[in-house]
Amino acid sequence: MIIVRSPLRISLGGGGTDLPSYYRKNGGFLIAAAIDKYVYITVHRRFMDGFLLKYSHFEEVGTIDEIKHPIIREALKLANVQERNLEIASMADIPAGTGLGSSGSFTTALLKALHTLRKDLVHRSELAEQACHIELEKLREPIGKQDQYIAAYGGITCFEFLPDDRVQALPLKISEQTLLELEDNLLLFFTGYSRSASEILREQHDKSTQSEEAMLENLHFVKETGRQSQCALEGDDLREFARLMDVHWQRKKERSAIMSNEFINESYDAAMANGALGGKLIGAGGGGFLMFYAEDKARLRHTMSKRGLTEVRFRFEPEGTKILIQ
Repeated sequence: MIIVRSPLRISLGGGGTDLPSYYRKNGGFLIAAAIDKYVYITVHRRFMDGFLLKYSHFEEVGTIDEIKHPIIREALKLANVQERNLEIASMADIPAGTGLGSSGSFTTALLKALHTLRKDLVHRSELAEQACHIELEKLREPIGKQDQYIAAYGGITCFEFLPDDRVQALPLKISEQTLLELEDNLLLFFTGYSRSASEILREQHDKSTQSEEAMLENLHFVKETGRQSQCALEGDDLREFARLMDVHWQRKKERSAIMSNEFINESYDAAMANGALGGKLIGAGGGGFLMFYAEDKARLRHTMSKRGLTEVRFRFEPEGTKILIQ
């Protein structure tokens, strides 16, 4: 049996500039952080022929082409798996549709497991690019490359998305003391809303492709804010980082009418009035998790609890996609 885990992620700046519709013309930049919440994939050879697949649904089929789960089907093809008697199962610490990059983590973990089955060695950059190829090219999902790359690399990483489709990854140069303080003062709260990112990201993709001035100006601004966030973090100025989170969120909301809703906006305002120095909605928008930087954490936790938001405590994950059992 092979067991692989892949971390989920939070975005610390520049999110949205990793979509091909933007970076192929303008270049993209963002900072992402892997966290200790995971997607797990197990691959096991069955005694009987056929594929037994266990995820949110259950499938038992005889051939790869019969598989309904598009990522599993395409990953088996890409990895050139010859076995026809596999059981594949997935589990996750946090459900899909909550803005933490679960689809990218699922794809990288699955590919890592299948390459391990075939005894293929794959560098993390190649693993990330294969995952992007499946989701963006084969399945035509209107998404970016952030989730696949941070899942493969782990840590807190700065990514440059170049117009020629190359991706450069460099660890954030943050001091140990600032890292620990950042980890302690970032809080995640589930809004109660789950959603697919596709509708919001497709709107961004279409407007970027059409070179709509307002969307491009918004993404230029967010990219520059991401670079300022890098400077603040590497300069040990966490209050400035928190301020930039709020600046980022106020501009991000302008991208789409369904980016937020009344409950999320009211929860955000309540947090900012009760201990938060800055915050934003994680992921494409429309639901998922609100993340705040707060020095008065007890006050913020009390306020969010009264509003019915559930906190998910986390730590940063220094490792990317990893084999647990082989």
